[in-house]
Amino acid sequence: MRQAWAAACTELLVADQETPLGPADLELLAVAAHLVGRDGESADAWARAYQELARQGDAARAARCAFWLVFGLLNRGELAPAAGWMARAQRLLDDHDQDCVERGYFLYLTALQAIFGGDAATASSAFGQAVEFGDRFRDPDLVTLARHGRGRALLHLGETAEGVMLLDEAMAAITAGEVSPVVVGDVYCSVIEACQEIFDLRRAEEWTAALSRWCAPQPDLVAYRGQCLVHRAEVMQLKGEWPDAMEEVQRACRRVIDGPAHPAAGAAFYGKGELHRLRGEFDQAEDAYGEASQWGREPQPGLALLRLSQGRVDAAAAAIRRVVEGQEDPATRPRLLVAYVEIMIAADDVPAARAAADELSEIAGGVEAPFLRAVSTFAVGAVHLAEGDAQAACNALRQSCGAWRELDAPYEAARCRVLAGVACRELADDDGAKMEFDAARGVFEQLGAAPDLARLDEASSGAAPMAADGLTAREVQVLVLVAAGKTNRSIAADLFISEKTVARHVSNIFTKLGLSSRSAATAYAYEHDLV
Repeated sequence: MRQAWAAACTELLVADQETPLGPADLELLAVAAHLVGRDGESADAWARAYQELARQGDAARAARCAFWLVFGLLNRGELAPAAGWMARAQRLLDDHDQDCVERGYFLYLTALQAIFGGDAATASSAFGQAVEFGDRFRDPDLVTLARHGRGRALLHLGETAEGVMLLDEAMAAITAGEVSPVVVGDVYCSVIEACQEIFDLRRAEEWTAALSRWCAPQPDLVAYRGQCLVHRAEVMQLKGEWPDAMEEVQRACRRVIDGPAHPAAGAAFYGKGELHRLRGEFDQAEDAYGEASQWGREPQPGLALLRLSQGRVDAAAAAIRRVVEGQEDPATRPRLLVAYVEIMIAADDVPAARAAADELSEIAGGVEAPFLRAVSTFAVGAVHLAEGDAQAACNALRQSCGAWRELDAPYEAARCRVLAGVACRELADDDGAKMEFDAARGVFEQLGAAPDLARLDEASSGAAPMAADGLTAREVQVLVLVAAGKTNRSIAADLFISEKTVARHVSNIFTKLGLSSRSAATAYAYEHDLV
């Protein structure tokens, strides 16, 4: 039956219609239904098994059925029914006053309630007691569940090294086949979520690959539920596996909308919006961000970055300012800040971008996480470039590119190379600029990153020679467009920058060249063969 969960589920359901199943077969049905994603049938089978076992006086086994019923309800976000069944089973155990491993399972649930309530210290202690029950009764499922739970509690308490060690130990037991398949999806999802919270994307990728190998021989197995699928899609997206990521996130969207107010629904639709945005499918991205909002997920920073790609700089700036000012979550804020830097530079608010980049650097300095190092050095490089310090920008951007390559993140590395190419061009290193642009173009074409290809075309086509009197390459671009008779608004649209930024460039051109009008600037451009 190990590789035929769907067939087992179907056969047991048919048999149950002919003659009601006994407790043992109901337990088998509940497991098989859970593993193939038929949650309603699974919950019904656990409830019936509980009732029959309680009637027979087998309190421990009935409580175990109730535990798995509660386990499934919590995973689907059905908190009130879960609380009711938990109280019912605990009362049954208390009435029989029996020393059994099931008491450890309910300690695990008590610990979960503590962690959900923000009391990580109490949760850590309760998880530890549950591990002791599991060890004493030689129950690997309980040991693995509780050990991973204590690992997450320790992360909340700031004891990262010990917490990560416990998470790795739990995952090792899963991939070694020591744990029942029912536990697999929950622990895997939780471990990947923990890796996201501490920005350990390399570990998330490694455990994702290991678990995929474990699941491969079990084609009927549905080990990933809701948020798990979203996390898998995020890992795939980072690695540049965009088609696979889209397939995974669409599976997540289909699964999470089956139940009312599923907690993973917003994240699933947000992930779908991100992939559509990166591929230039702006209408689909807009729809997906709207769905995410309806399911209670803040659609930022993705929606603000979509507005930026659409040339609506003011709307992007207003949206990102709002969320950055209201978000203090340490796991979320760095991702907001890097988008904030990009949008503020486009809005010509370089001081605000500098403040955000400095905050990112401070966060990254306090945590040993390659992801944070990569995003912070990218932000710093982008700000240096906006401030006119091309050499400092080159240094920071090449550090960021190296960090992204270590993370096997081709898209992010390519974005670094675009800005590095612009910086090289500012330093009159046209060969270096061409190499950076060509490398980035190859990645964007392979991924289908249409908006980035358009921005790259704009950046690389502006490789005009440095003019006299100290004009930068960007100022030469603006001067050429002024000479072509374009307005500031039109230039802003062509270069994907704000009108305010164009006006600043025009002012700098007039100052450097000693000019006072657009007609004089046009004459200069013709005299110096820029047009």
